[in-house]
Amino acid sequence: MKTKLIVFTRYPQAGRTKTRLIPALGAEGAADLQRQMTKQIVRTALLLTEDVPLEIEINFAGGSIGEMENWLGQDLCYRPQGSGDLGEKMDRAFSESFHDGYHQVIIIGADCPNISVPILTEAFNKLAEQDLVLGPATDGGYYLIGLSALYPRLFTKLPWGTSKVLPKTLAIAEKLALSLFLLEELSDVDRPEDLKYFGGDPHPE
Repeated sequence: MKTKLIVFTRYPQAGRTKTRLIPALGAEGAADLQRQMTKQIVRTALLLTEDVPLEIEINFAGGSIGEMENWLGQDLCYRPQGSGDLGEKMDRAFSESFHDGYHQVIIIGADCPNISVPILTEAFNKLAEQDLVLGPATDGGYYLIGLSALYPRLFTKLPWGTSKVLPKTLAIAEKLALSLFLLEELSDVDRPEDLKYFGGDPHPE
C-alpha cells in the first residue's frame, strides 16, 4: 500500500514568512524560525521512514524547486502549492497524490513543532482503519489531516485561519458519514504568544 506524507511549508524569505511573528522577532527572526521549524519537521518525517515505508513530499509556497533543494536537500520530492486558498491547495495535493496511486495520504504543516514520530505513526495506523484522521490544534484548526480517499467537500468554503475550521470540518465529516479518528491536541506557532511552544530542534545536526 503506497503511503505519502506531505509537508506544507513556505520558503523562508524575510518579510514574507511568519508575518504575524515579525513584531516579536523581526523579519529575519521570523524567517529563521520558519527555517528551523521546517527543518525540524522534515527530520521527524525522515525518522518516521525508518519504521514506516512512505514517500515524503514538500509542498511549498515561495521560492523555487532549486532554492528548496539547496535548503532542504535533493533527496526529497518537491511540489509547488499553486494558487488558491489553503483548502484549494490541500485538495489539489490530495487529488494529485491519489491520482498517482497513493492509498494513504497525510498532510501536516511546519507550524506545529511538537509533531512527533509516535504521533505520525499513530496517524498512519489509524488511517488504515478510518476514512479521516485529524490532529486538532489548540487554536481551533488542525495540524494534521489524513485521508484514504478524496473528499473535496472537506476543503470547500471553510474559514481558514479561524477557530471555526475544526468544528466545521467535523460537521462536514459527519454529514459525509466518514469514520474519524482524532489525535492528541497540539499547538501551532503562529503568534508571539505561541513562541513558548517552540523549544528548539529535538534532532540537532
